[in-house]
Amino acid sequence: MTKTSDKRPCVALVGAGPGDPDLLTVKALRLIRQADVVVYDRLVSEEILALIPSGATRIFAGKAARHHHMKQGDINDTLVNLARSGRRVVRLKGGDPFIFGRGSEEALHLAEHGICFEIVPGITASAGCTAYAGIPLTHRSLATGVRIVTGHLRGSGDLELDWAGLADPETTLVVYMGLTNAAAISANLIRHGLPADTPAAAVQSGTTPRQRAAATTLADLPAMLERETFRPPSVLVIGKVVALAETLAWKTPTAACDIEAHG
Repeated sequence: MTKTSDKRPCVALVGAGPGDPDLLTVKALRLIRQADVVVYDRLVSEEILALIPSGATRIFAGKAARHHHMKQGDINDTLVNLARSGRRVVRLKGGDPFIFGRGSEEALHLAEHGICFEIVPGITASAGCTAYAGIPLTHRSLATGVRIVTGHLRGSGDLELDWAGLADPETTLVVYMGLTNAAAISANLIRHGLPADTPAAAVQSGTTPRQRAAATTLADLPAMLERETFRPPSVLVIGKVVALAETLAWKTPTAACDIEAHG
């Protein structure tokens, strides 16, 4: 990877984590505080945005399903142009830049244009939101592995995933952007052999004071999401480990998390 110690223009691709500013890495916090310009996504929390210096330029590049404030190509070009202006540039992304954050696409574009960059990992939504909801991603005798997938479609068509591989009762499945296609996700997993009574949960606005979470079964997951009016940003968690949340949810309802069971 291109080193950042030379004098060429440089961009820091920084993971902001899932929302709680206390989960920022020391390096992420230092770069944010030193930035001249910050290009940030929709999922970066207000608490973290408040850490940006008052004199720094903020550029919103947020994205939501079927609505892009800036197209990816425009974001790529903006990063190149900002770096060439000689300013200290931070590209701030929710979670981790390389986990459904398109950080690798932006890094490739920077490399192709001779712009040095560095990657600052962040705590992923899959790790942070589940931990704050009391759901361990692995647990002896319950889950020997984790699969992280996206439930969001690009354009029209079916949600094409390795359903047979995902329907593994010994694996925890974390689905990003899965609210819209929750019914298809549930039906396909059950069709490929995952028991309908497999524990499942949703965590919205994980790790922030606005976090809410609810647990149910795989079969009832779509109905629960509609009944409880879950909204983005949310992650879905499917697997036997979800049953531990009732005991391991360590945040009080007023602080962050209130796991409710819905059967």
